[in-house]
Amino acid sequence: MRRLLAITLLFSSIIGAPLAHAELPQGYEVVLQTENFPPFNMADGGKNFAKEEHIQGISAVTVQEMFKRAGIAYSMTLRFPWDRIYQATLDSPNHGLFSTSMTDARRPLFKWVGPIAQYESVLLSAPGSTLKLTSLEQAKDYTIGAYKSSAVSQRVEAQGLTPVNSLRDQENLQKLLSGKIDLWATSDPVWRYYAKQEGVGGLNTVLVFNSAPLYLALNKETPDEVVTRLQNALDEMKTEGYGTCVKHPELC
Repeated sequence: MRRLLAITLLFSSIIGAPLAHAELPQGYEVVLQTENFPPFNMADGGKNFAKEEHIQGISAVTVQEMFKRAGIAYSMTLRFPWDRIYQATLDSPNHGLFSTSMTDARRPLFKWVGPIAQYESVLLSAPGSTLKLTSLEQAKDYTIGAYKSSAVSQRVEAQGLTPVNSLRDQENLQKLLSGKIDLWATSDPVWRYYAKQEGVGGLNTVLVFNSAPLYLALNKETPDEVVTRLQNALDEMKTEGYGTCVKHPELC
């Protein structure tokens, strides 16, 4: 009887014990890179380069907390341009990139953690315009400005349109106001942030043509243990309101 009781207690203690994390290589660290994409990720003062605590925004705060809870070391840098950090994540093991969309073209190129936030792709016209469209195809006769290599620009191009791409999305605001472009293909709430910064009101939403989640993309060679830990941490954080209006009223 005593032996049976001992075995029962041992079995119960094993079942009740928390599962240990698989070991990662000593000194393992994920190199995280991001860009200015307010209000999701941005540098203090709008600079094109920042590190660690000088990077703020909805996604930045979420990713920082996610790594902390997962017990995974990381470094975080914000730099420019997007093409450079995107390619670095593709080419370099243990690199990660946020905030980015999981498009059909990108899906097989990375390992993914998310969603960490949500955004909409929109076409905007200048103040005073009453233009409304029901599809991107109807925009073919207009000059469209977009942000080079962004998911929004890629969706516009996928419809057979040829946007005039800028290296910085905020440049399109001034192009729209000056009449250099007829429509601005951008993200909501990103455009609201830039318009507020510039004191511009009255922009007209011509078309909402996509709603998509944003993710952390990791190099394909990232250990599955890292992906699992991060996703589990994020799933827990979502119950606390991360990535929603509860934590981030600036999204609403």
